[in-house]
Amino acid sequence: MPLAVLGPALLFLTAGILHFVMPAFFDRIVPPWVPNARLATYVSGVFEVLGAIGLLIPATRVAAAWGLIALLAAVLPANIHMLNQARAAHASAGYIAGLWLRLPLQPLLMWWIWRVAIRR
Repeated sequence: MPLAVLGPALLFLTAGILHFVMPAFFDRIVPPWVPNARLATYVSGVFEVLGAIGLLIPATRVAAAWGLIALLAAVLPANIHMLNQARAAHASAGYIAGLWLRLPLQPLLMWWIWRVAIRR
């Protein structure tokens, strides 16, 4: 197993587990147009854990990487919703700036996964 996949695997494993340890945090950032926030929280957590495990197995690495890239695209609306919630609540400028900086993190994570698991 290439050591390079350990970083994203640990990141997604941790994030996935957190969806079950503290689901209320994730429920709050699910956009209101999603019918069942708790279900969305759990489903995304399951896919993060499965993707992390899949990255560690050579036979499933590429499929897991594409799945995690798709998941990152799917959860981008939650990150935007979180930013909009913070702005509406007049959160601190530092917190809002952090949420703005978080948005480009999605494509960077996509690139990282592609780089370590898909690119030959």
